Amino acid sequence: MMPLNNINYDPKTTATNLANSYVAGQQLAIDNRNKIVTSTTSGLTSLSSAMSAFQGTLSSLSLGTKTISANSATFSAAVGTATANSLASPGTYSFYVQQLATAGQVSYGGLTDTAAAGSGNLNVMLADGSSFQISLNTADSNLDGSLSAKEIAAAINVTAANNSRVTASTLNIDGATTLVLTSNKTGADNGVTLDTSGVTNAALKAMLDDPSQKKTVVAAQNAVVWVGAQTTGTKIEQASNTFSVIDGVTMTFNKAQAATETAPVTLTVGSDSAATSANVQSFVDAYNKLITTLDGLTDAGDPGKKVAAGVFASDSGLAALRNNLLATLRTGLGGQSLVNYGIAAKRDGTLELNTGRLNKAVLANPGGLDGLFGKASLSANGGVLGKLDKLMGQWTNSANGQLTSRKTTISKEQLSLTDRQSKVQAQFDNAYGRYLTQFTNLQTLQSKMNNTSSLFTALFSSNNSSS
Repeated sequence: MMPLNNINYDPKTTATNLANSYVAGQQLAIDNRNKIVTSTTSGLTSLSSAMSAFQGTLSSLSLGTKTISANSATFSAAVGTATANSLASPGTYSFYVQQLATAGQVSYGGLTDTAAAGSGNLNVMLADGSSFQISLNTADSNLDGSLSAKEIAAAINVTAANNSRVTASTLNIDGATTLVLTSNKTGADNGVTLDTSGVTNAALKAMLDDPSQKKTVVAAQNAVVWVGAQTTGTKIEQASNTFSVIDGVTMTFNKAQAATETAPVTLTVGSDSAATSANVQSFVDAYNKLITTLDGLTDAGDPGKKVAAGVFASDSGLAALRNNLLATLRTGLGGQSLVNYGIAAKRDGTLELNTGRLNKAVLANPGGLDGLFGKASLSANGGVLGKLDKLMGQWTNSANGQLTSRKTTISKEQLSLTDRQSKVQAQFDNAYGRYLTQFTNLQTLQSKMNNTSSLFTALFSSNNSSS
């Protein structure tokens, strides 16, 4: 009798293969759909990022008083800096900087440690008549029983009544400690000094009241600037070195003119073609990045060249968005459009800027560019920027935008696929268990039959030999 050992198999491998075959159709459908969901999720992430970046550029070009066209303000000498917004009118202005505003600073030298207990109160006085008080009785921060200049300075700085008006510090000069008080604001009203009438520590009071040790390091004073020449122009005096006397222009002076410099400096305000071009270029670059992302996601592909189609190749919503973007760029105002300012679309839908044409158009019509671009802000939303921002909002709105809707739909499908995968896994497990039991039993039966076959073979072989 032939043995049955010519049939070899592993019950576990066989059960796995049969169970996989049992759920193969369902698993293939889930895998294919998972690929689509994964690519769609990735595509939505890329689209969301591109749209957010584009809206960020639109907003940055509309911050506050900023507009696409830019102005500059330049001094004829190094007396300070100036900036001009779009509201500034071109022109030339004269200023004489007589003196800068300074913050008051005073020092108290020759200070040594004194007994902390019963030291009383110290008042910090400002030139505008305001003051605040610190308790010297609680200023001993390390609790060593003595009061140092550093501890007095720390007490001045941390007291809530100070409200960041004065900064106290210490210097070590020739082995002696000096307490320095500095006003945190400039101007004549911000001079600072100490009132020691409440100090009960005689040694400390004597040191602080010593006129030879008290020095005015910097006298608090206002800035004095003349519109026009000194004495014959109009005098302006204020606590700050930053002036806003010209509409749309902010000037910050950092150097006073010498007494020998009698001629005023000149401030020239005019259009800044380089900054204007940079603003327009930033818009062009941001738009091109968005279009490039859209084109990649909606690319029809080319099977002949083995170029895969984009995940949204047949998406009518994105196709409509791209058409609307192009239509918005054609928005006109007073017979003018972006093309008139050197901004033209290329064959692939991206934009390019002709800087020379832009500069000529702005020179011919200074306000036309800003009117055409408009604003993309909550307070003012119009022109090309406003319309593009509104168009983007239909997609990026967190409450009811297209991106939110699509992400919600894809998230639900992901949950559905997870549920389907769990059910298929359960079917696989059941089939595997069933097949494993069957083929394990079959293997056991085969083993028994092989043993019996071997027994008969041995028996008959023995009988043949004896005959």
